Amino acid sequence: MISSYFLLLSRREREAPTPEVPILVLRSSAFESGGNIPQKYTCDGQDISPPLSWSDPPRETVSFVLIVEDIDAPKGIFTHWIIFNIPASLRSLPEGVPKQGEVEGIGTQGKNDFNEIGYGGPCPPPGSTHRYVFKLYALDISLDLNPGATKEQVIKGMEGHILAYGELIGRYGRG
Repeated sequence: MISSYFLLLSRREREAPTPEVPILVLRSSAFESGGNIPQKYTCDGQDISPPLSWSDPPRETVSFVLIVEDIDAPKGIFTHWIIFNIPASLRSLPEGVPKQGEVEGIGTQGKNDFNEIGYGGPCPPPGSTHRYVFKLYALDISLDLNPGATKEQVIKGMEGHILAYGELIGRYGRG
């Protein structure tokens, strides 16, 4: 019983926060919320990031952070994408954001749990369907972090600076 408690506790500590703040509506033209992520955006396809768009944030917004997590991974939360310092003027990210640290006009990318910079698409074990949560945060600051920053560094930098939040959940399974 105690080991299950600590496993649950450590899993929650790794998950990006879900704050109680005003809502951002996050969408993708590639899939509906709760729907299946097309193969194109997975390890079984082109492994490129899907197009995303969102509603207007609070006017005090300076930047956005996007974190994508597999919340059904066998060993706990698995991070697929971290991109921060997305300009407050943007309301969308294009399909196929380049897998490099700094993407001009788009933002700075952190290191995912594949130990790579940029987007790493869904790639669950065969026989299971996983949920992938795209979490968008509006911040009142830009983060003073370098390309390749970890999720823990990004989360720490966001503390006390989240103005609004939105999420989009997609599913992907392998036969």
